Amino acid sequence: MVVLDGKSVYGGIAIGRISIFDKGESQVKREVVDDVPAEIDRFTTAKEKAKEQLQKLYDKAIKEVGEANAMIFEVHQMMLDDLDYVESITNMIETQKINAEFAVATTGDNFSQMFAAMDDAYMKERAADVKDISNRVIMILQGKETDGIQSDEPVILVAEDLAPSETVQLDKSKVLSFVTRLGSTNSHTAILARTMNIPALIGVNFEQGMDGKMAVVDGFEGKIYIEPDEETLKKFEERREEEERKKKLLLELKGKENVTLDGKKINLYANIGGVSDVANVLSNDAGGIGLFRSEFLYLESDTYPAEEEQFKAYKTVAETMAGKKVIIRTLDIGADKQVDYFELDKEDNPAMGYRAIRICLDRKEIFRTQLRAIYRASHYGTISIMFPMIISVSEVKEIKGIVEDVKNELDSQGIPYGEVELGIMIETPAAAMISDLLAKEVDFFSVGTNDLTQYTLAIDRQNPKLDNIYDSHHEAILRMLKMIADNAHKEGCWVGICGELGADTTLTEKFLRMGYDELSVTPSMILQVRDAIRKIDLSK
Repeated sequence: MVVLDGKSVYGGIAIGRISIFDKGESQVKREVVDDVPAEIDRFTTAKEKAKEQLQKLYDKAIKEVGEANAMIFEVHQMMLDDLDYVESITNMIETQKINAEFAVATTGDNFSQMFAAMDDAYMKERAADVKDISNRVIMILQGKETDGIQSDEPVILVAEDLAPSETVQLDKSKVLSFVTRLGSTNSHTAILARTMNIPALIGVNFEQGMDGKMAVVDGFEGKIYIEPDEETLKKFEERREEEERKKKLLLELKGKENVTLDGKKINLYANIGGVSDVANVLSNDAGGIGLFRSEFLYLESDTYPAEEEQFKAYKTVAETMAGKKVIIRTLDIGADKQVDYFELDKEDNPAMGYRAIRICLDRKEIFRTQLRAIYRASHYGTISIMFPMIISVSEVKEIKGIVEDVKNELDSQGIPYGEVELGIMIETPAAAMISDLLAKEVDFFSVGTNDLTQYTLAIDRQNPKLDNIYDSHHEAILRMLKMIADNAHKEGCWVGICGELGADTTLTEKFLRMGYDELSVTPSMILQVRDAIRKIDLSK
């Protein structure tokens, strides 16, 4: 038995045979062609077919993983029509009289290297994308089409890496788990794997000759056991069965209240990134939406989304939630979420730089447009607004002044809107330390534990070298959380947690004893957290 370590992308137990992913790639040879116009036509036809395939993948991804995760396939379609990319290929065919496959492969390599050498993180990510689209065109030119799984039985899929398009077009009924050598926990593929609920590991230095071998993937501990002995296999079979039993039991919690044994009710809400995620919110029986990450409307657009476009998105969510609370976080662009058309300067420390509410208070027209859209949508449901990255009372007062201006403007135009609670995210140590003052200005707090932990511990949460000391259970964090809850309640504010820590069921009882009124988690964790709440007795 061989045991290899990796990093978990999504938990779960998978038992089955390994299948090395066949990307269908083959050596592309340079060949001289006699009919140059015909070769350019071959390339153009293959490019258009690739775009058709990507559109089908986009449509499939919309249904399976939501709009935010599907957008990569629209990006790929646009990249195929990029003038520089197309001209490079056609120019090589014309001047060197070479076959289209070789021109596409060479251009793909050149552009990929160019992107990889850039300082901008977003542009670096495009290196893998341009390789992906080039390989797609080459496959079509060579008449090859495969989903990469050469098995009739479900398998543990092992690969160097998986492009988003490869992940989505896989027949998921044949996939038990993803295991890759490369990739990151924030890559497109990692996000898709989590959304698809498929156990996945990255960073696994797997060996050659693994194809067809029996294996166990432990997505909880981040390990893969190759050719496990009988004792190990039996242990994980029992654990897998236990996990399945837990899932079935959790389904029985649908429709039940989030109430402790001694009768304390807790609001249990879901975090979402776009309109299409609402289906997961409803299917997992969340009581509302505690965090609507509105920046995805900006990330998915080539230009600033207009008021009408935003209004329709917020209105759809509000109507679909049928009166349940929807908390919209205003634009949180910057740091690791870059948008080209914002033309943000490169920063040495973007996590602490020009981002979130700082951009909104500097570029007020963008802010006003979003606030108008949200207030208009509030007429169709129960909407609250929260503002990110707050560090001072003066910021909150400035925000409230802008909100009043927007409401007066809507009144003068005869546009109706509902009662809207205003809250702030507590995600900086500054906001935590003056939470007694901030509580006098707003209706609620929502603690963003991801950034609060990062800033309090002075640890970049994107840096894998610091994973071993990034401790969200640190006593400093827990003391801050207690202080925030106490200060909120003294001023009549309700208080919740919307960071990843909210789904940590080892802390659920501690949060409730601190007095937290609401927890907002990823939709798939709703029933697990409900189960934890219903087992707690706060009277003891």
